[in-house]
Amino acid sequence: MSESAREFIDFWVENSIHAVEQYQTAGASQDVAELTRRLVEVAKGQGISETDVRAEIGDIAAYIEELLRAVNKAESERRRPT
Repeated sequence: MSESAREFIDFWVENSIHAVEQYQTAGASQDVAELTRRLVEVAKGQGISETDVRAEIGDIAAYIEELLRAVNKAESERRRPT
């Protein structure tokens, strides 16, 4: 697996995966299929194949779904009154 694919995925996640409370953020989405499609499309534009992405993270949709769960949980906990 190329280091550039991992770097790209990390960058894309940082800029594309947001908690549901951030819907005001331009481009924020909770739709796994849409985010999966976007990741593959943008990766291809950077010369990174879907095969390379899958080699790095496995099932792309499952990876994105898990990330969404994690950011939503963290945001929910952050907003919970103390």
